[in-house]
Amino acid sequence: MSYYRYHVFFCTNQRDDGSQCCAKCDASGLRDHMKRRSKELGIAGPKGVRINTTGCLNRCAAGPVIVVYPEATWYTYVDREDAEEILIEHLAGGRIVERLRLLD
Repeated sequence: MSYYRYHVFFCTNQRDDGSQCCAKCDASGLRDHMKRRSKELGIAGPKGVRINTTGCLNRCAAGPVIVVYPEATWYTYVDREDAEEILIEHLAGGRIVERLRLLD
């Protein structure tokens, strides 16, 4: 087993040219929400969930985006409720949220 059960990468990239980017969609705020909630749920840390910030993941057109490893499951989200659903269903429950999943 890996050090973390799930490692979540939250794109928070800001594009200087004004084009679509995750930062325009409150990616940092939603990342902070998921980090806080994962701690409240007791699933953060070794053998649990690690939520990190990353630079551009090059899927801006589908954004905002996160990717969950080890499965390499890509998600988009709109608001706190979507982020919460990914947290509860996938990260706590082990079930992929198909309605938010991005296909390769």
